[in-house]
Amino acid sequence: MHLRHPLSLPAFRRVTGFSAIELMVVVSIVAVLASLAAPSFTPLIEGWRVRQATEQLTSSLYLARSEAIKRGGQVVIQKIPNNTNGCNSATGNRDWDCGWFVCHDTNNNGTCNASELVLQRIDTPARVQVTRTGGGSGIKLNRWGLVDGTWLGFSLVPLDKSTNHPGARGVCMSSGGRIRVIPPAEIPCTG
Repeated sequence: MHLRHPLSLPAFRRVTGFSAIELMVVVSIVAVLASLAAPSFTPLIEGWRVRQATEQLTSSLYLARSEAIKRGGQVVIQKIPNNTNGCNSATGNRDWDCGWFVCHDTNNNGTCNASELVLQRIDTPARVQVTRTGGGSGIKLNRWGLVDGTWLGFSLVPLDKSTNHPGARGVCMSSGGRIRVIPPAEIPCTG
């Protein structure tokens, strides 16, 4: 068997790879396809952000309830103030856009003080509006794990969208402590 040296092959067989023009054509086609597809992903991404915030809020409510039962009350969920970590959309008392934290309220004054133990801190995903539909900047839980005061209702929507947006969700907590997530058609919570 006679093997030929690779350099002795004809010139047309030694050339491999892509030319610069072929590479530029492929890159430009990919860029055009990506620019066409990007706007269709926006509602999907907005929905994912809202879903993440909804799951975090639901988780925090369950944690606060169980800690309140364990500690005989003295648990507060409090919104993170506006202008924290670059968040500047939580301007009102009912705007929880920057997030929230759960703390052990040892002096039982209904707010989380700097000296009190923080049990959990959640920073809301960017570009999600979280609005409390009843009450204000803090939620106090009693020794049975129930809200001490105004019942809980939250609406979570993509930034600058309405509660009619398909990605919007509501989080409700009944007077008996049942937590549920509702679709846009049922926002706001009714009790």
